Amino acid sequence: MTTQRVASGSHWEPLVGYSRAVRVDRWVAVSGTTAACPDGGAVGGEDPAEQTREAIRRIAAALEAVGSRLDHVVRTRMFVTDITQWEAIGRAHGEAFAGIMPASTMVEVRALIDPNLLVEIEADALIPRSGQPEPGR
Repeated sequence: MTTQRVASGSHWEPLVGYSRAVRVDRWVAVSGTTAACPDGGAVGGEDPAEQTREAIRRIAAALEAVGSRLDHVVRTRMFVTDITQWEAIGRAHGEAFAGIMPASTMVEVRALIDPNLLVEIEADALIPRSGQPEPGR
């Protein structure tokens, strides 16, 4: 069994003790990912759809760093601070995952680590064996 870990450089990773993504053989887990800016605030400001798009871009980068990609994603979990924004968040998620159709969950939480953050997304991916069809295809 081989394990590969990737860090994003977030100041939270060493403090809390986690990796942005971990690959174990063909399985990849991407930690909760937000649109946080290093000096505070969020990419996309107060727009939940833009924050969602940025989180997904960061998830894609983490997946690529371990030899995977978005179309290998089989499950996402979205944590949102205002469920009334579900449609904007869901549409932004759908822009990235409409052709992939992973299992997905969206739940409202009281708060995220920074009050500027509106969305946090986790992803699990399964890299296909050589010669096998891509997940969801």
